[in-house]
Amino acid sequence: MRTPDELTLFLCGDVMTGRGVDQVFARSCPPNLYEPYVRSALEYVEMAERANGPIPRPVDHAYVWGDALEILADARPAARIINLETAITCSDEPEPKGIHYRMHPANVPVLTAAGVDCCVLANNHVLDWGEAGLLETLDLLATAGIRAAGAGRDAAAARAPAVLDAGGGARILVLGIGAADSGIPRSWAAGDAKPGVHLLRGYSRRDAERIADVVAAMKRAGDIVVASIHWGPNWGYEIPPEHRRFAHALIDDAGVDVVHGHSSHHPKAIEVYRDRPILYGCGDFLNDYEGISGYEEFRTELTLMYFPTLDPRTGRLLRLVMAPLRIRRFRLEHAAGPDRAWLRDTLDRECRRFGGRVALRDGALVLEPP
Repeated sequence: MRTPDELTLFLCGDVMTGRGVDQVFARSCPPNLYEPYVRSALEYVEMAERANGPIPRPVDHAYVWGDALEILADARPAARIINLETAITCSDEPEPKGIHYRMHPANVPVLTAAGVDCCVLANNHVLDWGEAGLLETLDLLATAGIRAAGAGRDAAAARAPAVLDAGGGARILVLGIGAADSGIPRSWAAGDAKPGVHLLRGYSRRDAERIADVVAAMKRAGDIVVASIHWGPNWGYEIPPEHRRFAHALIDDAGVDVVHGHSSHHPKAIEVYRDRPILYGCGDFLNDYEGISGYEEFRTELTLMYFPTLDPRTGRLLRLVMAPLRIRRFRLEHAAGPDRAWLRDTLDRECRRFGGRVALRDGALVLEPP
């Protein structure tokens, strides 16, 4: 929502609509995989159905969003920003890396069904099907009217922020940044004449200054700046000190208003620093992990929609509300009472380390900053 005094964003973690999820639509990529243990994406569909019941195949493109669509309609965010962790391509040349995500080009309406405004692509799956797969992804998003950030046809395009119209002359600048410690191969870095991602090689002050230079060249009065970073490992609640220092430097030196972190398969702590939210890890938002054993203590079937509301004149956080959901049969549904309470307790425990608390109000989680 955009009013003279408030601007609300929708942010979420990894949207993984490739592999098994792609297989339940009317058109899909060939299911053959090159993983050590799973050779067909249809096996992920079968595991999900064994765990939670039949998926009514084929599904329409709005199916996967489920109850999230009603929540988005009620929240009316000024911009909807996701980390799209899949290539959209018919390319059949996989990178030699073991796990590969791709979604058929006919399924781009999955993104438009949710009104997605910007896809962050600086992650460790966007080049799973090579440079050809990335270029096809960029073309398809552009044709659909969806902005891309964090990857491009060359380094300048990969670094450039996506510019979203927030209404009333205000803009939202989205920088996509991928860190090597999230598993992005260093060879995927965009070059002067080479497609790739905006790769962050470290967390030094100089690395923050490079991003500050990009922001300074684009930012004008009234702009809101979102730094969307794919960083760190998939599991665990620990926040590396270098991540925290870097997030603070982005706010202090680069004028960033929201740090939107992802890569972790589960939600992590939130810090409010100088009235700016730092989401250290938003968790997976859509995936095909149902029925896969291991890491059950992290409850990866539970996920959150993040709605930070900012003062558009100053970038100051006014409130942060999170809608709890559960992934079931490749579809987002409202989380039940015990699941909401588990998410509240977990996030409250982690946010306390940074002085904040998390409360459960009217079925939603609300951050109570220091």
